[in-house]
Amino acid sequence: MSDTYRCYRGIKRAMMQFFQPRPTGHREKHLNTLCALICGLTGGKHAHLSTIADHAPSNGAKQESVIDRFRRFLKHDRQTIDGALLPVAKELLTTLARQPIQLVMDGSVVGRGCLALMLSVVYHGRALPLCWLVVRGAKGHFPETLHQELLSQVQAIMPEGASVTFLGDGEFDGTKLQADLRRGEWQYVCRTASTIGITACGVQFHVGSLGPPQGELVAVSPAWMTDAQYGPVSILAIWEQQYQEPIYLVTNMLDLEMALQLYKKRPHIETFFSDLKSRGFHIHKSHLNDPKRLSRLLIACCLAYLWIVYLGVCAVHQDWMQRLHRQDRCDLSLFRLGLRLLARALKDHIPVPDGFLVPMVLPKPLIRTFIKQAA
Repeated sequence: MSDTYRCYRGIKRAMMQFFQPRPTGHREKHLNTLCALICGLTGGKHAHLSTIADHAPSNGAKQESVIDRFRRFLKHDRQTIDGALLPVAKELLTTLARQPIQLVMDGSVVGRGCLALMLSVVYHGRALPLCWLVVRGAKGHFPETLHQELLSQVQAIMPEGASVTFLGDGEFDGTKLQADLRRGEWQYVCRTASTIGITACGVQFHVGSLGPPQGELVAVSPAWMTDAQYGPVSILAIWEQQYQEPIYLVTNMLDLEMALQLYKKRPHIETFFSDLKSRGFHIHKSHLNDPKRLSRLLIACCLAYLWIVYLGVCAVHQDWMQRLHRQDRCDLSLFRLGLRLLARALKDHIPVPDGFLVPMVLPKPLIRTFIKQAA
């Protein structure tokens, strides 16, 4: 059996656990096409359909026929996140919710002239995608209504009783989004602008006027934001010694020191975007310019990413490390380890590990290693 078919069968076995009873008819054909897309992405590491087809199973079909099959999948209105990715995301959150969960929202350029707004869960130095929205537009901010729409999708699948903290940059400090988070009894820490008006102790002023000295932190609590007087919230002004200017955070957390520590996990979504782009599948180089088709291509990209990260965890758990990397330290992320494990398994004719969902924790000796891993 060729490496391509071994990879494809490993992906399909992993995916089938989320689709019970087993799909038949057109549903099975669509699932087979999705698995072929995932296989082609992991093999070709590029979002061009021609490259994906080069590394996907063809069953003897011509190259153009395989590409046309993928085009039909991306055009099909029934191929949605709800049907293909949310079942996986729901099981992932159920597994991770045994411990406090951190969610990160951010946007990035995909395809030609489109932006994707992503909501992900933080996991050992990586952000694992849960859902997204794609719109046409240049790089910039999304309307707050889209922030709320994306948030509602994850709130609908979050396990009851989960302890959740939402992390966002300066785009996600809207008072309506904060109100939605508070209604869901979720904590949040978001960056805010220095020009935002706040009221505290009966005095109105701009956040930037807090102006902490370099190396220090100033906190104001309780405070109320904007002319709408949304609150109560806490405002943090932090100017860390290594940076050229302060940042300002808004939070509903009571433990402000913990709020600051959690916010430092927000950049993990940037590593995910790097893996989705230049270090992984080059989704930003796709020639697609239709938001709906790009959203469907992202289904395959994000499932491929989750599978590769799962293989990276397998490398840690199943004693692969001595075959894959140096023993004195680990300079590879879970994503890079997963790619290396897959390549080694295919080359040495070793069975590709079955599964899709990462476990809640890594072995304790390796947690410190991955905290220091290369971005």
